[in-house]
Amino acid sequence: MEEIILKARGKINLSLDIIGKRKDGYHLVDMIMQSVDIYDTIKIKKRDDKEIKIFCSNPNIPSNESNLAYKAAILIMNHYGLNEGVNIHIDKKIPMAAGMAGGSSNAAAVLVGMNELFSLNVDLSVLKALGLKLGADVPFCIEGGSVRAQGIGEVLTPIPFMDIVVLICKPDDSVSTEMVYKKFNINEPYARPDNERLIEGLREKSLEKISSSMANSLESVTPKLIIDIDKIKNIMTNSKAVVSMMTGSGPTVFGLYRNIYDASGDFEKLSKEFKETYITKTSEGGVEIESRY
Repeated sequence: MEEIILKARGKINLSLDIIGKRKDGYHLVDMIMQSVDIYDTIKIKKRDDKEIKIFCSNPNIPSNESNLAYKAAILIMNHYGLNEGVNIHIDKKIPMAAGMAGGSSNAAAVLVGMNELFSLNVDLSVLKALGLKLGADVPFCIEGGSVRAQGIGEVLTPIPFMDIVVLICKPDDSVSTEMVYKKFNINEPYARPDNERLIEGLREKSLEKISSSMANSLESVTPKLIIDIDKIKNIMTNSKAVVSMMTGSGPTVFGLYRNIYDASGDFEKLSKEFKETYITKTSEGGVEIESRY
């Protein structure tokens, strides 16, 4: 095998609860993470030398050592003593700096892809442990689906999956995850989800129970920095969305809908003003191997 192509799916947070802060500065979370069927296509091809080259359809994505896909490749090469490098082509569809784990999903795809490409036969649990060195979202992005994430995001528990139509809209402005967490004040009032009830809703396939249990603690911070977040939420909730919420540290907003027809009207409204607007659905998987050559 000389080349492998993979889908690297993005995610939304059906909930994000901040429950504490460690002495090292990391926040302790309890959140429901959900893969969605918006994905980057990652093509990895062997090289004869030990170089790593990144190519991306989005010129704003760095192609150097700061790219998480690059970091994932060098991690695998060093950990397993590989003598060949790789060319990594990223066809970008997940909005960047959006709270949708686009960079983490790319790193996850590189870990899975190089495991296959070089016949390393590494277990998924080992890949997830390696992925955690790159970022808290990477282990989730490897397997994806519906998961409760606790600790700093690395303690993952699979939960029931529900097929839901999702409308995603990213404001034109972006925000730094690091800055949002720094501005978050755990001593001030903030929204908190009911994760136990949310999981019950997923099990019962009750969109109403899910929506009434959702909350994102970081909505106490990011909408003050980017006013379009509340504007998008209001357009969705004043129309056919059952619920609308910011994902991750933002600024992307998503709405959950009963069917694609309900979502289509809001897509027409929002896509006229915000170019990164998508209708998608929840997905049962994260990284998926599409083809091998």
